[in-house]
Amino acid sequence: MMRLPAALSLVLIAASQAVAQEISVEHDMWTDLLSKYVSTPEDGVRRFDYGALKANAEDMAALETYIDELEATEISKLGADDQFAAWANLYNALTVRLIVENYPLRSIMNIKPHVFSIGPWKMEISEVEGRALTLDNIEHDILRVEWDEPRVHYAVNCASYGCPSLQLKAWEGETLDEDLSAAAREYVNHPRGVSFKSNGRLEVSRIYKWFREDFGDSNEGVVEHLKLYADPELKAQLDAGVRITGHEYDWSLNDPVQ
Repeated sequence: MMRLPAALSLVLIAASQAVAQEISVEHDMWTDLLSKYVSTPEDGVRRFDYGALKANAEDMAALETYIDELEATEISKLGADDQFAAWANLYNALTVRLIVENYPLRSIMNIKPHVFSIGPWKMEISEVEGRALTLDNIEHDILRVEWDEPRVHYAVNCASYGCPSLQLKAWEGETLDEDLSAAAREYVNHPRGVSFKSNGRLEVSRIYKWFREDFGDSNEGVVEHLKLYADPELKAQLDAGVRITGHEYDWSLNDPVQ
């Protein structure tokens, strides 16, 4: 491979950094909406008040503006962590908008573009850099493909009780790693993520079955992933050589009414 002169290499690096600095995206509007409409009940599962947002024309306009600004951003030219944050925030904002547009409803699964659909995930509801996108595109063709990162599953929220919770603030590239780990710990240490039944059976979220390939592609790999984020008591139970014997998931809408 031909080596560039050191001086030229430095110029190219500087130019690349300059482009990255010129392109940025602000997530303050999304953080404001999350802080206003996300609550944390005693069960520890955050809820989003879709009904209240639907009734607030000003905040609905803010949501539309935020989505429009993200869609107008050349996300591919951001730094890697900023790209991840932008895609995850866009996924979550689009999902909230989709629920509000169809609210009230009992589950996101009730939103079907046609009778044979299983939920709304294959609906084209966004466009970024000239590419029409579905929620599945963002999660499975972008986030899961471009990042070898199992914590992606704690970053996107499908508006369901069984899903990892929406955070109280937007994802930001600057704090992405610590925030993803915090979200992973939050979910793993909640019964809807991991639970030992009274008979000693270990049951985990269906997320670890649906996307097992992202968690070591085996039950053992899933358990090793869980240990990384388990609190000491749970980790001790997982260290005892247990096997996963069941999977659970609750598709009920994550709103305060449920």
